[in-house]
Amino acid sequence: MSATAGAPLRVLFCIGVNQNFFDLPTGQHKTVWDATVNMLKQLHDLPGVDVLGTMDDDQHMVGPSDSWPWTCYVLADVADQSTVAEACNLFRTVQVGEYGLWRYMKIEARVGRSLPDVTR
Repeated sequence: MSATAGAPLRVLFCIGVNQNFFDLPTGQHKTVWDATVNMLKQLHDLPGVDVLGTMDDDQHMVGPSDSWPWTCYVLADVADQSTVAEACNLFRTVQVGEYGLWRYMKIEARVGRSLPDVTR
């Protein structure tokens, strides 16, 4: 199977919550959640990104997720590699107080292509 020229990249953004989030005093987690919502909005609005869906596993997973299984996922079609990097960079630029979001969460992008649509 070969990739279709000009087709968007199918990207699974895997997001984990770091121990720093769980170390916050009770009541201070909302600032991280607000920054996360801000990051997701910026990701959705990023030119070249078409968010296809999200999944959050926070009701069945408690504690830090340093790797698989991740806490949440965003599946998107993305125009190119530089846009994937720009999306990941949001964790550096979105602020939580004096820190970047990366202090509390991490992201890993899995890049591939979509499977053939067999539903047609």
